[in-house]
Amino acid sequence: MFYNRKNSHIKLLWAGIFCLCLGLAVTAAVAWGQRGSMVEVRRLGLSRVGENTMLTVVLSRSMQPRVSTRTQGGKPQLVVEFPQAQAGRLPSRLGGDDILVEQVRTESAPAGGVKIVMDLFPETPYKFWRQSRSAEGGQTQFILGLTPDPDVIRARQVPEPEPPVMSQMEPEPPPPAPDDYGYKEEKGTAATGSFAELRRLIPKAGPLLQGLESDGWTVSEARTYDRPGQRFSRDFVLTHRRYPELAVKIVNLPANHPNVPSINIIMLTTDNLRGETADKYRSMRQWSFAKIKQNFEDIGDFFDDALKPLRVKLRQETKDLVLRDAKVFQTFLQRACPQKPQISQKFMQHVNEKINQRFEGVQYTLSENPLVIMNMVDFLYVKAFFLEAG
Repeated sequence: MFYNRKNSHIKLLWAGIFCLCLGLAVTAAVAWGQRGSMVEVRRLGLSRVGENTMLTVVLSRSMQPRVSTRTQGGKPQLVVEFPQAQAGRLPSRLGGDDILVEQVRTESAPAGGVKIVMDLFPETPYKFWRQSRSAEGGQTQFILGLTPDPDVIRARQVPEPEPPVMSQMEPEPPPPAPDDYGYKEEKGTAATGSFAELRRLIPKAGPLLQGLESDGWTVSEARTYDRPGQRFSRDFVLTHRRYPELAVKIVNLPANHPNVPSINIIMLTTDNLRGETADKYRSMRQWSFAKIKQNFEDIGDFFDDALKPLRVKLRQETKDLVLRDAKVFQTFLQRACPQKPQISQKFMQHVNEKINQRFEGVQYTLSENPLVIMNMVDFLYVKAFFLEAG
């Protein structure tokens, strides 16, 4: 009998290749099984109900996240972490509520893990609560609610005690000169609430503001929330007699910390829409948590049975309104982002999308710089952010 060394080597080689492939297949199967077993963070949204700002996260199945607070760059943040979870088609940014939340950002790691960062406005004390509940199709909704903290607000409003009366007191020094916040108003500058003041506050939005003034928009409301020695925020409302259902809302948030830019928001919105659906929706959004509990077993039922059907109707009504006044929105976007000529076309493509009655609505990021967000949750709007160096 002859011993064929060559054939033996070939057999050993094939055996080694087979074992290697088998090992790779097992490893891939294990990795695939681990990934397949991950919870998927599928959708998220931010809404305002009464005094509550609510972050709703839709998960493929139940999972309790880590919720923590931190400060970064002088700004408070609320962070929701889903370790070992995979991200679905999540937006990179969501617009805030202009009250507690400036914006919402999402971060995900290739190996797993999803982090949702809520950038909060400084000097706005709040409390938060959390809730998980079952949703259709075996999904889970995680809800994080924020509400202003009345105890802290009241404590700040308590006047300081008066100094004790003394028999001999030195004469009081003359009162300090009024704080002008570092701004010297030039001779001839228009009074507060004018387009001239808006252009001074938001130089980067000059072309947009100039265009709004030329088109006939007028400043109908102007409010300031300053305190002695401190400038906090201002807001303005612009209206137009030809477009009574539309409004331009402007918020100016000056920086309160060094090296932090001022934040300015200019929004063209349909929330002046009137009618049975719009009026009922506005009324129900002002319900307190106690009133919701009187009419519904839990807040999830309030969303599904009361607000969701109204939002579907509002999306259709505001879509019709935007299609009627499409030129107003297109011109607004072209002036807000003159360097991006396709932005108005992108906006109209989203407007013409079929309304999905199953979803709560969507938000789209039309531009990253400047940040422009399109909201199609209830009252359709576009919101542009302009940052001004402090």
